[in-house]
Amino acid sequence: MNATLWAMIGCFLAGIGARDQMLVAALTARLGRHRGLLAMAMLTGALASGFAAWASGEIAMELTYPARLVLACFALAAAGCESLLFKPSFKAKEPTRSLFAAALVMLMQQAADASRFLVFALALMVDAPLQAGAGGAVGTGFALMMGWLGGQALLDREGGIITIRRWAGAVLLGAALGFALWIWVNLGK
Repeated sequence: MNATLWAMIGCFLAGIGARDQMLVAALTARLGRHRGLLAMAMLTGALASGFAAWASGEIAMELTYPARLVLACFALAAAGCESLLFKPSFKAKEPTRSLFAAALVMLMQQAADASRFLVFALALMVDAPLQAGAGGAVGTGFALMMGWLGGQALLDREGGIITIRRWAGAVLLGAALGFALWIWVNLGK
């Protein structure tokens, strides 16, 4: 499979119960299913994925291939830690009804979330930042649309959502550990 498909699947799965998805669900429950909210959420997800892909491309030019793989391994571990350590908020704390304010909050949350770390890692591993960024944007968009469509029903499943996040974090940490072992065995010679 190529980087686009891996990033799309990974970002969708990492986006389930993520802070941005729960913010969209909370705002949808509070303000109703406003199409501008969905468009804003998808735009911020695409911008954050694009920035992660661009950053990986810039860094990749300065590193050797083994160093890129090690950095990708650290990015996978960071994605796992983000999923394990940061609990999503199930209530909107937005003082206004401004989509711009919500976009700023969402963009800050997405700047260093598990999905962006995945895009960064995939772009480094396969040296395909454009494809990884596009796949990340699409996968994030699907996860955010799920939050927009789910709204209050998604917020009512707080315990299940947190459990899914913890399992996703454990899988990502396991993938980082397996990848580190592979790097050590194959490139540590």
